[in-house]
Amino acid sequence: MGKLTLKDLKRLAKQPAASNPVVRVALIGDTATQFLATALRGLGVAKGYNIDLFEAEYNQVYQQFMDPDSELYKHDAEFIVLFQSTHKLCEKHSMLSPQEQVSLASERLQFVESVAETPALGGKKIICLNYPEIEDTVFGSYANKVESSFTYQVRKLNFGLMELAQKHPNLFVCDIAGLQNKLGRDFMFDANIYVSTEMVLSVDAVPYVADRVMDIICACKGQFKKCLILDLDNTLWGGVVGDDGLEGIQLGHGLGIGKAFTEFQMWVKKLRQRGIIVCVASKNDEDKAKEPFLKHPDMILKLDDIAVFQANWETKVDNIRTIQSILNIAFDSMVFLDDNPFERNIVREHIPGITVPELPEDPAEYLEYLYSLNLFETANYSSADKDRTKQYQVEAKRVSLKKTFDSEADFLKSLGMVSTVGGFTPFNTPRVAQLSQRSNQFNLRTVRYTEADIKAFADDDKVADLSFTLKDKFGDNGLIAVVIMRPLDSESLFVDTWFMSCRVLKRGMENFTLNTMVEEARRRGYRKIVGQYLPTLKNQMVKEHYDQLGFTLMEEQADGSKRYELSVDGYQPRECYITKE
Repeated sequence: MGKLTLKDLKRLAKQPAASNPVVRVALIGDTATQFLATALRGLGVAKGYNIDLFEAEYNQVYQQFMDPDSELYKHDAEFIVLFQSTHKLCEKHSMLSPQEQVSLASERLQFVESVAETPALGGKKIICLNYPEIEDTVFGSYANKVESSFTYQVRKLNFGLMELAQKHPNLFVCDIAGLQNKLGRDFMFDANIYVSTEMVLSVDAVPYVADRVMDIICACKGQFKKCLILDLDNTLWGGVVGDDGLEGIQLGHGLGIGKAFTEFQMWVKKLRQRGIIVCVASKNDEDKAKEPFLKHPDMILKLDDIAVFQANWETKVDNIRTIQSILNIAFDSMVFLDDNPFERNIVREHIPGITVPELPEDPAEYLEYLYSLNLFETANYSSADKDRTKQYQVEAKRVSLKKTFDSEADFLKSLGMVSTVGGFTPFNTPRVAQLSQRSNQFNLRTVRYTEADIKAFADDDKVADLSFTLKDKFGDNGLIAVVIMRPLDSESLFVDTWFMSCRVLKRGMENFTLNTMVEEARRRGYRKIVGQYLPTLKNQMVKEHYDQLGFTLMEEQADGSKRYELSVDGYQPRECYITKE
């Protein structure tokens, strides 16, 4: 699918689906934002949400944030989009003395930080659009030496926003300055439209900017790409290794098309280092397909970078399904890259939800095209992400081992599984918060929490905060499950949060976790555990979770949400083959 136009988005905005979850968004800007508001509504529908949008009046930024009785606070949005334009900043800069101009960026940064720290906005996510540059040529390139110049102040401001975003977990920078670097200022800004409408974004640019904003919203809602699946011949290297031989494929830093494939591999390597799961699905003999990874001197990617390697003569569809069965992630979190249009179309037709970019015919254009798609937006990042490839490689070994056992129980016993159970600590709080943001499938209520929220739970003695790790003879999966229980009354603990990594499904971790929850409830003197299932588009796999664990269904709503109870007194520990460390 190509980029949706503003006309397309207007049409979509009028067609919200009743089944789509509602996301409350506020748009506050210092220029005309009507078209951007329409585009956000339309893209929301395209991405499976209904956007309940409050759009502030023109140039009411400070009034909306500073007045506690303003429409902004009454709307109670989950996401607040702050769009203060470079044009209005330039106007202000022009009216200041050189001595005052030096403080322009600092003053704007102080305002943004005050927004991020406003107690009434606690828990809200602030999406601040940064500042595409306007080269006013007052100093030319010498502006980089003059602190009072507009160029210097805009660059200082954009850098300062990045520093603020590191400091404040609820602040996200939407990089429309980077978008202008890609698309060009003449595309982003139309002088004729600006002078007659006060719109600083051209009609053609609006969908691109709205798309970047929605990328952040979707990532915060847990909708993002986790896995990149690669074809090999003419995708990862030039030529066909089975026909051309190891020496005949095109790779390398010299002149020629091999450079394009090498730089493409460099990009994939960085994605892997960031935590994206990289897999291979190739029609090839496995030994031939692996040979470049093992022997070619110009290969950037190595076998250690590939989580699951599927090279055989099965269809790409079958191999992608095999990869999915090992990774246990949804198809809509996968991206498949293949140079062959036939293969791309077959995968699109048979695997709904997977993203299959229409790669250019010329490999030299692969990277610039992929950059433009912003496929791997995220709302969080931690150093633990770097270990994800190794964890999935180990999971592939477990899958192979399982096939050698006649019974599930014998297989589970052979793993020698050990779990460490603890509370939330300064060391695991970032990871707990990250999993809260990312977990979609095995997530009973899908309530998202920030690091500050997790710390507050840890500091509350009335809350039972449980974290679980899991390791076995193949390796350590790290933190894989989280439970938060809080008192309902003197007899009942409510399961506020229960999510688990899909990597450890079907290993008895559900039983082990419940056994631990019951132990904790007894220790605290409670007689009942109350569970709730809140349905989402992605957590259907746990729809019957509480039923399967022996809870009693107490209430079911028309929207599919369900409430359960479990008696602690008569509970018998459920069978599992996991030892508590």
